[in-house]
Amino acid sequence: MKFNKNKFIFISILFLLISICIVIYFQVTASTKLEGIESFPSSYQPYLRELAKKHPNWKFTALYTNLDWNYVINQENVFGKNLVPKNYSDSWKNTTPGQYNVEVDRGWVDSSRQAVEYCMDPRNFLNEVRIFQFEGLSYNAQTNNLDGVEKILYGTEFYNNRVSYFDSNGNTINMNEKYSDLILKGGQISKVSPYHLASRIKQEVGPFLTHSSISGTVDGFRGLYNFYNIGATSSAEPMGAIKNGLQYARDGKGASQATKDKYLIPWNTKEKAITGGGIFIGSSYINIGQNTIYLQKFDVNDDRGNDLFWHQYMTNVLAPYSESKSIYNGYQKIGLLDTSISFIIPIYHNMPNIPTQSPNINSNDFNADNTKVYCNGNLVNVRTGPSTSYEVITLINTEDKMTRIAKGKQSGERWDKVILENGIVGYVSQNYVTEIPNVEIEEIDLSIDNKTLQKGERKQLQVTITPPEASNHKIKYISSNPEVATVDEKGNLQAIRSGTTTITVKAEENNVQSQINIEVYSKVTGIILDQKEIYMQVGDTFQINGYIEPEDANDKKIIYNSTNAEVATIQEEGIITAKQIGETNIIATSEENHNIYTECKLYVVRKMEDSEIHFDSSLNVNSLEISGIDYKNNTVEQLKNKITTDLEIEIVNYKNELLKESDLVGTGSKIRVKEDGKILRQYQIIFYGDANGDGKIDSIDLLVLQRHILEIQEMEEIFRKATNIHKNGKKPSSVDLLLIQRHILEIQIIEQ
Repeated sequence: MKFNKNKFIFISILFLLISICIVIYFQVTASTKLEGIESFPSSYQPYLRELAKKHPNWKFTALYTNLDWNYVINQENVFGKNLVPKNYSDSWKNTTPGQYNVEVDRGWVDSSRQAVEYCMDPRNFLNEVRIFQFEGLSYNAQTNNLDGVEKILYGTEFYNNRVSYFDSNGNTINMNEKYSDLILKGGQISKVSPYHLASRIKQEVGPFLTHSSISGTVDGFRGLYNFYNIGATSSAEPMGAIKNGLQYARDGKGASQATKDKYLIPWNTKEKAITGGGIFIGSSYINIGQNTIYLQKFDVNDDRGNDLFWHQYMTNVLAPYSESKSIYNGYQKIGLLDTSISFIIPIYHNMPNIPTQSPNINSNDFNADNTKVYCNGNLVNVRTGPSTSYEVITLINTEDKMTRIAKGKQSGERWDKVILENGIVGYVSQNYVTEIPNVEIEEIDLSIDNKTLQKGERKQLQVTITPPEASNHKIKYISSNPEVATVDEKGNLQAIRSGTTTITVKAEENNVQSQINIEVYSKVTGIILDQKEIYMQVGDTFQINGYIEPEDANDKKIIYNSTNAEVATIQEEGIITAKQIGETNIIATSEENHNIYTECKLYVVRKMEDSEIHFDSSLNVNSLEISGIDYKNNTVEQLKNKITTDLEIEIVNYKNELLKESDLVGTGSKIRVKEDGKILRQYQIIFYGDANGDGKIDSIDLLVLQRHILEIQEMEEIFRKATNIHKNGKKPSSVDLLLIQRHILEIQIIEQ
């Protein structure tokens, strides 16, 4: 058989496009927000509960981005998108040849993938200090005040200082207002938290008024100010980023007059720069869904219609981490930590089970471990890293149990990495960690409230470990027949299809195990008849076939009845006998559930002699079904030429629409033999490989069958027969899908 390269390419592209559509669907599905700690995944909840204990007025909102974790990291781990200071250790930096230590901006280089993963994993920052990178940043009159702004500015030249600046002519302008006055006013106008604006100014221009972005003395840009470094894109030119930012302060880099008016451009006074920049941040970020420091750094929310990963305010990968502490310190100084504060925390699909480790932590300082330990001290700190310089996550007490997952071997004070029983991952000084004596599992007892599960049902297997001290030891769950029922690592059973399976629970540390037998029962959900309409002649018999759904139903018994036994009768096995001319309905009812039934219309007509009609020997006539039609010669005219009769012949498609002579005959089409306009006999056509009745075998049939196999869309019985290429009476499968594909590629032609 000749290989058709063009058709192969077409089919390959079709499957590629379908795969891409599926991937895109899962990557850009709209984000959702759910309030309350219970709305978060289990790996988030213990950290949030610790915070809620200390600050009961804090509110937590789960932002389900519906983005895949690896997809997000791949999008963010692009050269130049996330930077770290050049003097950082190599674990923070991209070490790819040709990109290592290349200054994207003066003193800043591209970050490592681990740095991106660490900074983007919200679970690393669910402590009292760093959580402020998730604080909602809209203006709040109840919490925002001058005193709070001043305390955030403490330690900088902005603190308690009146504003002065140079105009474009170099004249000094002195104002009565302080920087805190301008920042508070800017927050009110822009609807952005002034605490955020103050923190952002500290982050962007540092503690000194002499910073080039706000000095007003840069040659070519005198009397211009940019407190937030808006538009300060990286450049190889000396002071390139500063000049780009001041160019934006001058003319918005070519922005329209309406845009410049909106942002108060030019920023030729410090008040306009602070307020106009605040308006820019509010309208460009906070008011369009990027309303946390984290979301401004990492563009993962979809409020702009899935246009993600580019609208990012800063390149410093640690900016949210740094700014969160400034905000925390300000709140702490003015006593606002116990007020109502809202946090919006992102969540991704397929995140690592354990939060990503900081690049500051050297893996060589630890040995992997899985030892059960307990705390031997009172009120011991669990920290985010292995030293007292890291923030505290929670406290543990004497006898509190945990699992050590990495044992420290550092020089000096040693720290262990542990998982607490509530799921929190952190570091504890090794001085306060004692190993629990090893007690092996001696017995496993299994129970379940009912050993018979309905198909689709989920149930929890009850497991009791003896002795109780070993109850936290690892056990494995195994199903002997996962096609019948599966069991996960927590003992949750999922009934898949009818049958029996043995569930084994086994200790990983020794050979102790226990078993329980499970039966899955599959109820009848429907009945399918292979005919919807039958024309029989007086005295004829015909076998109608009924099929119980689902295929694995336990009770497949069908009860057949005729609504008019004088016209036709039907036996238990589905054999119909035509008695006299007339009409009746054949009813097929489930013996298990009499409310589940279907019917077929039956017409009994006069006896037609065999001599009245003759079919060409190339056609396969099986009772009232016809196959064997040449797949390249299947027009109505070509089929009629293979039928010899003086009676009237008409051919309709599966929708009962009359076909013209040039139309193609496909699966589900019917040959109607008529006399004086009345149907004497009706034959249904099976065209193997044609899954949609159009008389062709092409990529559309592949898609229809694929949707049926995936249980997305059921096919009628006649189309099931036509896609069962093996003709073995079984449900069509992926093997049949492959055979149709091979036919399309002309590798192996389907035999009709």
